[in-house]
Amino acid sequence: MTEPAILIEGLRKVYGHGDTAVEALKDVHLRVEPGEVVGLIGPSGSGKSTLLKCLGAVIEPTAGRMVLGGQTIYDSSGPGRGGWQIPDLRALRRDRIGFIFQAPYLIPFLDVTDNVALLPMLSGQSNRVARERAQELLGALDVAHRARAQPSELSGGEQQRVSIARALANHPPVVLADEPTAPLDSERALAVVRMLNQMARQYRSGIIVVTHDEKIIPTFKRIYHIRDGRTVEEAGEGREV
Repeated sequence: MTEPAILIEGLRKVYGHGDTAVEALKDVHLRVEPGEVVGLIGPSGSGKSTLLKCLGAVIEPTAGRMVLGGQTIYDSSGPGRGGWQIPDLRALRRDRIGFIFQAPYLIPFLDVTDNVALLPMLSGQSNRVARERAQELLGALDVAHRARAQPSELSGGEQQRVSIARALANHPPVVLADEPTAPLDSERALAVVRMLNQMARQYRSGIIVVTHDEKIIPTFKRIYHIRDGRTVEEAGEGREV
């Protein structure tokens, strides 16, 4: 059986202590296979952002286990006192997790190619190899013709495509997308979903999309609802886009 791209077991996160403690995540279980795009939905305050921050190694869970790309990154019952199983969380975020946000957050003084090539170069790849990887992704996402453009010269849809290319630049086994279609109209939102599915299949990344966007929810084959800090899995419509 193939190792999952993402596996979460019994994840908890408590903020504060004593009488002021708030249990944001109570018992989260989640699995995403390589090449799969899964939706994560739930009302405001249900724990979506906390779960994404734990998965992205931005905050430390209180208990549970997280596995990314077959590697255990957090285990509260692990060796020693438990906790993070990775010594360098910055390297983990840089090399093994791709992030896509509601806003593209491109670096304004770098052109499109350099925005995508920056992460591989920071990981130690040569300028030539990093730029070749950037050009491959830009071509796959139909923005190769904008390779020398500055971010300010791009349309909103082009900027989001570049941000997807950047998220995939280091071949991450995991991509976390936080409301990536919120500012887009229906046509562009569905185009982003189409690209995410294509990139997941092509590069074997497991992708979680956190969304409130009713336009794209019917496209997921599997959905996790998060309510009061707990997850419930259900089959989605898997509508073709």
